[in-house]
Order: sequence, then C-alpha cells, then structure tokens
Amino acid sequence: MTDIIVTQTLDTIGLRCPEPVMLVRKQIRHMQEGEILLILADDPATTRDIPSFCQFMDHDLLKIDLEKVPFKYWIKKGKK
Repeated sequence: MTDIIVTQTLDTIGLRCPEPVMLVRKQIRHMQEGEILLILADDPATTRDIPSFCQFMDHDLLKIDLEKVPFKYWIKKGKK
C-alpha cells in the first residue's frame, strides 16, 4: 500500500461515545470528496463506531491502527 496523504486530522482523545463519531461526522461534512481524514481516538467504542459510520455513510475506511492508544483511523470521504 502506498503512503496515505492526510488532508486533515481530528484529535478525539479523551472524548467518549458518542462524541468522537459526532465530531467525525461534523468534520467530514466540510471536506471535499476524496480527501482523507486521520482520526486519533482512545475510546474503545470507536473500534465499532467508526467502521459502522463509514459503512453507513459510504466513506472508505482506508486503514485502522489499533495496536496502541491512540487508535488511528484513516477515512477517505465518499460522495455523501
């Protein structure tokens, strides 16, 4: 896999469900299709919530790093 070029970063460390996903939704709404958002999170619920959000909203979850905190998620904005 080639290097992912991050367009924006969202730090949700210290926030708990449902705040991280709410902030992701708000941030991604203001991005252009194809831009990539890197999310930093420490809430274990994000391991379920962020993939579900991407599937529901038709965004591409390019990569997940759950090996250590903070968890990292790379999302490519879809058409919605």
